[in-house]
Amino acid sequence: MTEQIEMLVRKAKDGDKNALEMLVEAIQNPIYGLALRMLYDPGDAEDATQEILVKIITHLGTFQEQSTFSTWMYRVAANHLLTTRKRRAEREALSFDAYEQSLDLEAAGQWQESQSDTLQKLFVEEIRISCLQGLLLCLDREHRLAFLLVDVFEVNSEQGAAILDITASAFRKRLSRARSRIQEFLTKNCGLIHPENPCSCEYHAASQLKTQGFHDDQMLFANHPCRLRHGDRAIYRLKEMDELNRIGWLYQHNPDFHAPGVFIEHIRRLVNSGKYELL
Repeated sequence: MTEQIEMLVRKAKDGDKNALEMLVEAIQNPIYGLALRMLYDPGDAEDATQEILVKIITHLGTFQEQSTFSTWMYRVAANHLLTTRKRRAEREALSFDAYEQSLDLEAAGQWQESQSDTLQKLFVEEIRISCLQGLLLCLDREHRLAFLLVDVFEVNSEQGAAILDITASAFRKRLSRARSRIQEFLTKNCGLIHPENPCSCEYHAASQLKTQGFHDDQMLFANHPCRLRHGDRAIYRLKEMDELNRIGWLYQHNPDFHAPGVFIEHIRRLVNSGKYELL
């Protein structure tokens, strides 16, 4: 987090409501992005984000600045996401083997002429993101969180260990196991990692559109407000990378999903209600 965030934290702890709202606005997107990747469903992620933000603002006084605010913030978020009840996507999550079997790798579809290029591109993007998101659910929460913290949110192992309150050695082992499972699956199946692999986003999207039909208002991710995490850098650059970097790139290339614009007003009502104080 920037020095500006640290300044907002100090002002908010002193009772500055405007600073508190600005702080919530600054941190809501990374918290929502983490919750969405952990829980898969945007509605569940929105609920979890609101609960995490309430915990942060009502316990802001306990932040003693012995670590960076971002480490403390992610620790609060991680504790919540590790202990919250399982949502539907997690309850329906598959093992890596079952996830592989669920892919209709033999169904090589073709686009229909009546389908617009825009719809095709949008649906291919939906397939790519939802597949990678769904694959994360094959990991248990502890390994999923370690993978996300480092390979998506780019914290280092020492920060990750502090966030999860485990030793750096234990964190690195957890991260290594998570990376190994993701790498094994994608290396074997994903056409973006190796073009000769059986699973292609384009074929998969065309097949689903042909057999099930789809409308853009049904998409969870491709239409979600976001910004590209690393600018408009095309997928074709994957061919320039080695295998491990390709896998990291796939997850880092996914966009930063913007939090719904409801949290500021909720926090404002919460603070003005007088039911909560900064502890």
